[in-house]
Amino acid sequence: MKVKIQRLDKSLPLPMYETEGSVGFDFLAREEMTIEPGAITLIPGNVIVEAPKGYMLAVASRSSTPRKKGLTMPHGFGVIDQDYCGPKDEIKIQVYNFKDEAVTIQKGDKIAQGMFVRVDTFEFEEVDQIKAKSRGGFGSTGGHIQQDKRPEGLKSDNPMSAIHPIHDPVKEEV
Repeated sequence: MKVKIQRLDKSLPLPMYETEGSVGFDFLAREEMTIEPGAITLIPGNVIVEAPKGYMLAVASRSSTPRKKGLTMPHGFGVIDQDYCGPKDEIKIQVYNFKDEAVTIQKGDKIAQGMFVRVDTFEFEEVDQIKAKSRGGFGSTGGHIQQDKRPEGLKSDNPMSAIHPIHDPVKEEV
């Protein structure tokens, strides 16, 4: 599938998949920037991208960036909508410097990675109540092993049966 992309600084290469198995491609810093300790900054990513219909462009931190540079994406990951592709819609990478010293990003540094993710849009149906009982909130499924409270037909000695309870090879031994 082809994707329309505009480079703002043509001295930098287009994003590319680094290996045959890569699912993400790197964004490069368009300019040198210094991020002060505790600061949140937008780093220009040098491209405007038109995500294909039915896709969004997810922007995520590179796994090495926090360790090597002391920078993280404060919002977890970025979502680039299909219609964010106008003449001033350069992708910018929001970073937070969690170090006690300033961090300098050089022009051309790999600063984040992008991945196209299939999406759908939905029609909302408003109701007065969805279920009569709440399941619980954050951490409600527990942080430790508990007694198996599943219905008898779903219990098994096979730990994988919780993932796929229909096929339980332990129960199907010959």
